[in-house]
Amino acid sequence: MSKMFKRFFQNKRAIGTGLIVLAVVVAAAVFLFGPWSKGNLSIEEASTKSESFINDFLMPSGSKATVSEVTEEYGLYKMIIDIGSESPVESYVTKDGRLFFPQAIDMDEMIGEQSPTDGTPAASAAADLNIPKNDKPVVELFVMSYCPYGTQIEKGMLPVLETLGDKIDFKLKFVDYIMHDKEEIDENLVQYCIQKEQPKQLVSYLQCFLADGDTDGCLSVKGMDKGKVESCVAATDKKFSISDNYTKKVDYRGQFPGFNVDKEDNEKYGVGGSPTLVINGLDVSSGRDSATLLATICSAFEEAPAECEAQLNSQSPTPGFGFDYNAASTDASCN
Repeated sequence: MSKMFKRFFQNKRAIGTGLIVLAVVVAAAVFLFGPWSKGNLSIEEASTKSESFINDFLMPSGSKATVSEVTEEYGLYKMIIDIGSESPVESYVTKDGRLFFPQAIDMDEMIGEQSPTDGTPAASAAADLNIPKNDKPVVELFVMSYCPYGTQIEKGMLPVLETLGDKIDFKLKFVDYIMHDKEEIDENLVQYCIQKEQPKQLVSYLQCFLADGDTDGCLSVKGMDKGKVESCVAATDKKFSISDNYTKKVDYRGQFPGFNVDKEDNEKYGVGGSPTLVINGLDVSSGRDSATLLATICSAFEEAPAECEAQLNSQSPTPGFGFDYNAASTDASCN
């Protein structure tokens, strides 16, 4: 349960479904401040207790939260909490200091806001994410190249990349451990080097590779400099001691070999599996169909370009290789 709270305070992401609301309430009942109080705490006592609790249990190491304001609302203490992000977080605690609620959702307000954005479910879902906005969104997708759920979101992402082009800053990155044996190490290195040495070939390579996993065939497509990619693979492998560590069983994550090419960014965002989508520095949950991914990314523009009006496939790609689709969605991951 604590992991869920930590992700909320680190990402400051709005909670949008009834199941998650229920999870928050249940979790709040688990994280008890202490034994039942015989009376209510004063505002000062509630502020002190809440601030200590948040810093001791919810904030990442090296970060500090401060309760800047406490008022009474709906029979609870409402707190404004500065967590070092662009805007503060509103949270609540019962007056006896026992139950802490990281966020409250105004159901009437949410119901009232469903129609103005757009008629599509994808746009409505994206509007709830509170992604920071800028003129050119930075989109970082962390995957394991043989994770079936990583390949799933990549297949959904390809039409988005083709639609938005250089209007976004897209980077394919890799989870810092391997779950699918040596072939995943080799393929991660190939994709990393294509992006580094021949970035304009990345989408066409993935379009080929995600069909059936034919690395050699996809490296032989027109326009690909296979020799440059192979040279980069050898240099990168040596720089990070990836294959050497794999063979010697050094730098493992438990039972899994390490893959440290994007290790700093894994640590920065708390990447815990494949896929992980980060937009403008925020770890984002999104559907894996192209329509939802487009809407999610487009919500990160200061002013969305005309390309955001494109009608993309709203069916989810199936996990694994092959370009099949169905109406079912999943948030499963390799971790």
